[in-house]
Amino acid sequence: MWVQVLFVCGCTLFSWNLAENQGSFTQRQDDKGQCQYIFSVSSPEGSSHCPGGLTEIDGLLSRLTLLEALVSRLVGGTDGEAKPDRERSLQEAYTQVTGERDQLQQDIERLTKQIQELQRRLSKTSLEVESLRLKPCQPHTGHSPNTGMSYNIRTWYSLSTDAYQEMRAEVTEVPASHLLPERNQTLNKGCGELVTVEEPVSHKKAESITGKYGVWLQDPEPQGSLYTTNTVWRIDAVGKDVRQLFAYEDMNQFSRGFPMKVLQLPEPVESTGATVYRGSFYYQRRQSRTIIRYDLTSESLVNQQDLPHASFHGQHPYSWGGRTDIDLAVDEQGLWAIYSTDEAKGAIVISKLDPESLEVRQSWETNIRKKTVANAFMICGCLYTVASYTAPNTTINYMFDTSTNAGKAVAIPFKNKYRYNSMVDYNHALRKLFAWDNFNMVTYDLRLLERSSQITS
Repeated sequence: MWVQVLFVCGCTLFSWNLAENQGSFTQRQDDKGQCQYIFSVSSPEGSSHCPGGLTEIDGLLSRLTLLEALVSRLVGGTDGEAKPDRERSLQEAYTQVTGERDQLQQDIERLTKQIQELQRRLSKTSLEVESLRLKPCQPHTGHSPNTGMSYNIRTWYSLSTDAYQEMRAEVTEVPASHLLPERNQTLNKGCGELVTVEEPVSHKKAESITGKYGVWLQDPEPQGSLYTTNTVWRIDAVGKDVRQLFAYEDMNQFSRGFPMKVLQLPEPVESTGATVYRGSFYYQRRQSRTIIRYDLTSESLVNQQDLPHASFHGQHPYSWGGRTDIDLAVDEQGLWAIYSTDEAKGAIVISKLDPESLEVRQSWETNIRKKTVANAFMICGCLYTVASYTAPNTTINYMFDTSTNAGKAVAIPFKNKYRYNSMVDYNHALRKLFAWDNFNMVTYDLRLLERSSQITS
């Protein structure tokens, strides 16, 4: 191909050269049948080129032959260099395919052996099932006092041979109430007496000084569809005009610090005694004994009521201060107020409030001074007080039962992980304590034991 192209190009150039020299070219056969080429030049100078015409053609042909050889050599050299690479690539691909084939063959053999083993075991089991005629004995029942489990044991014997015996244990979990004395029963639901407060779990740390202490809660009994038990509510209580109530979609968004809404309260909040219950936010208005019910759905003040004779604005706070004169709380029985009066001379007074009208339904006076305890909360109609807000290892030191109108000293371990616990509230839906400990929002899991006397609402 290359020779033909070069030859055509050469002939074309040669024709152009002849045209430029005004020469002529003819060919004919001689007597012997051989082809003769005749060149004629019109000028005298050009006539001298005639003898050399054939020589020039021969030179041109020689050059074309040389070019053809070079092209062939070039093409041949390229192919010669690529061919080993292609052969090497093909050899590598072949080796890889061969290896994969061998591996697949090994896998097939292994799986085939496994299938054969399973088939053998299945056949053996089928024969055993068919050959054994089982007769159950009377079940043996018992319980484990350490694990809180009951169990049934049944034994089967083969009738075909006396040497064969099989035993199977059936284990069934039962409530601990079937195993332990009634006075020590642990309740999964319902009311009970607090016996254990677990280690605190941290969820969020406040970003600024306004978050040194505050309120954070979840509604145990939300109303409507706008907010749920997952919604987290938070107020940073440091400041003279505290009005912003932050709402978070769930605990995850709360931990990440992404509120879904910020509500502006109509009246400023006093300290950390607020709570949330049945779709309303309850709090003490600043520098007053007025309790406000704020509807979270309509974002409006729906009711307000003075708490009769209640001290306020630092007259009878908890030991940590913070103008915590009125502490609102929620438990299984409803809405409560923990406070003191001049008539009680600083002793804690407990009042059951109507969640709609905020009127006092009933009140109890305890014999523990409010300023001697760090905080308090309600569980199942019982008041519990925390001894210290700064000691890392303190106790819940007092309980007052409104159903019996009697109190007693207790010693339930309680930890202030960050050594400045300014708020402790109970959530009966989650059975947890929510606390605000020195910029940190934490929770505590609880264990309750059934009481011998049931509380009436």
